Amino acid sequence: MFKRKYWLVLALLFVMFIISACSEEGTETNTENEGEKETATATPAGPQEIRVRVNDDPDFLDPHRATASLSFQQILNMFEGLFLPQPDGSLTEGLAESYEVSEDGLTYTFKIRQGVKFHNGDPLTTDDVVYTFERLMGLNGGEKLSKNFDNVASIDAPDATTFVMTLKEPNSNFLYSLTALQSAILPKSNDGKHNENPIGTGPFAFAKYSPGTNLELKKNEEYWQEGLPYLDKVTFVYQSDDQAAVMNLLAGEVDLTGVPGHRVAEVEGSFNISHQNNNSSLIITFNEEKEPFNNLKVRQAINMAISKQDIIDSIFSGYATPQGSNMSPAMGDYYLDGLQDVYSFDVEKAKKLLAEAGYPDGFKTKITVSSHNDMYPNIAQIAVENLKQIGIDVEIETVEWGIWLERVYFGRDYEMTTIDLTGRPSAYEILNDYISTNDNENFFRFKNDEYDQVMADVLKETDREKQIEYYQRAQEILTEQATAVYIADYEILWGSKKNITGLKSYPFWFHDMKEVKFN
Repeated sequence: MFKRKYWLVLALLFVMFIISACSEEGTETNTENEGEKETATATPAGPQEIRVRVNDDPDFLDPHRATASLSFQQILNMFEGLFLPQPDGSLTEGLAESYEVSEDGLTYTFKIRQGVKFHNGDPLTTDDVVYTFERLMGLNGGEKLSKNFDNVASIDAPDATTFVMTLKEPNSNFLYSLTALQSAILPKSNDGKHNENPIGTGPFAFAKYSPGTNLELKKNEEYWQEGLPYLDKVTFVYQSDDQAAVMNLLAGEVDLTGVPGHRVAEVEGSFNISHQNNNSSLIITFNEEKEPFNNLKVRQAINMAISKQDIIDSIFSGYATPQGSNMSPAMGDYYLDGLQDVYSFDVEKAKKLLAEAGYPDGFKTKITVSSHNDMYPNIAQIAVENLKQIGIDVEIETVEWGIWLERVYFGRDYEMTTIDLTGRPSAYEILNDYISTNDNENFFRFKNDEYDQVMADVLKETDREKQIEYYQRAQEILTEQATAVYIADYEILWGSKKNITGLKSYPFWFHDMKEVKFN
């Protein structure tokens, strides 16, 4: 899933997938059953400490440089924005206690929450808020870290509790740019050290990072939300192998992990299984600046030759919803149904399209995939077998996650790849990866004038029904242009100890530990 902040973005790690709207609530409340394994139910006698397995390291601990969904899945526990995303995709006030918008939609005035402290004990001030946005915008001679604020004409702090942002033109998506996903508030006093010593206002503070092994967070004893968090320590444990991770759960070595669909039966008796709508888009995509992928008929032929159902059944044991464009049904009204049927599996039609494109005998190419999750090499294997049927000979190149980010996501040095683009609370943030001028995230090198115009127009539109029309047209364009093979939004199946409660699901990848506890 991915964004360089932004975002993957978000410099050397996730993109992606970095990490979906209107997803299900994943709170687990089951109590332990008599006779079940002690490793699955024992309540800690001392400090409440949880071990959460994730696939790989964050690309950055600095939230303004992180891009991978893997990163935000972990580090959002340390940081907060002016607004806080909610499990249903909505927003609520965070470090901004309240706000007002001028009648012309250009001036946003925020009252900054008082009594909030950073993890180093410094009080949150409007100077820190100004510093944060100046850093993101590349003001005062610094490197621009986000394009999200190019529409900002000015920022100001007229007094100790007020922060004002004035836009050049109205933007219907602007508030979604003010969460920690895009603009985590950082202390000015930590300038130059945000990656090696990250400091935020979140419920957990940075304790220790051991690359390739784990990230340790500790309880923020002075967190501004009274009574939270419950946990004393959170350790994100890195394990790329899903099968090994399940064994670690069964052995009591981790308390929470994703569980492959085909292994649910052996886990669900002793552990809770919660289903999360991922709100991401799993894709096989192309570099459209390289031949023959700059040919629409080639892209359409590949779409018809790859069996989405084979992938859904083989990789996800059926726990996935087919897609036809870069949006999940989890986005509700913004989602356009029916696009999943545009390119139905049809080998003969695919062969005909390939011949019309000038490749009657097919061609050779390479698909570059990351090893940090075994689903990517497995999906590539299925694609290779499918594409053989229409004469396309595909070599699989498997690389480490950091190399994938450097070469594919940032370097655009690839022909084909597969990845899941992380979900976000905002329909605009989901679709803006494909804007031709979005150099940070448009690693497909997709260019379409109508698409760019639609995405520009929707930001100026205040009527929700018309916004929906714009977003649905954008989805149609991606389908018509066969920009990628849009495979599915797959469910995340989380296995956790039965005495763990407070887990939440968000429309993006985030292991929110704020309300988690052992009962």
